[in-house]
Amino acid sequence: MILDRIVPRVLSVRRLPGADPTVLRAYGADPERHRALGLVTVDQDDPTYVALDEATKHARVDVVFARSFYAGSAHASGALSGEILGVIAGADADDVDEGLAALLRCLEHDACFYAANDRGTITMFPHVIASLGHYLSAQAGLQPGDPMAYLVAPPMEHTMGLDAALKGAHVRAAKVFLPPTETNFAAAWLSGDLPNCQAAAEAYAAAVIDVGRQPTDGPRR
Repeated sequence: MILDRIVPRVLSVRRLPGADPTVLRAYGADPERHRALGLVTVDQDDPTYVALDEATKHARVDVVFARSFYAGSAHASGALSGEILGVIAGADADDVDEGLAALLRCLEHDACFYAANDRGTITMFPHVIASLGHYLSAQAGLQPGDPMAYLVAPPMEHTMGLDAALKGAHVRAAKVFLPPTETNFAAAWLSGDLPNCQAAAEAYAAAVIDVGRQPTDGPRR
């Protein structure tokens, strides 16, 4: 199926090449190993989690902080806040620069939400990661290099989509995020081999679209 991409908007990117130890510790970094921080805010949270993981595959960095903001980017605290703050840490500024470059490439060319109906009032994230980095693999209880289907949609659409994904492919749920999440969506991480993760994502997307086209399945007597 062909869906319209909603490319994430990167709202701010800043570097702290020699962050104060108090700031490092506050964001989960280790001053013994980390000196530099890279911070980014984006108007889409789940693609940013994927992009943060991508950074760990291309640079010697750790994701030390990543948090979605309550009620999403439409209710952000400021013009640059968006939907998420992500922070990577490295031993020096060059490592952080390489990590941020990989992160920004991922947001521009790979990870994004999609419109699930003609008006774009329903959106979803049926994303497949072919090879996990060390950030999301640890979060999901999987191994670096494993494939993973990263599935997100509004609560009703997600529930129907998750059921379809689990029935439509040989995958298992590594983690399920029930609604309400911080942004009031719901999500699941599914593991399996790459073809089955792709099949699960396709089944998920088809089910989300179906709910958008037919929100109710007929009258009850």
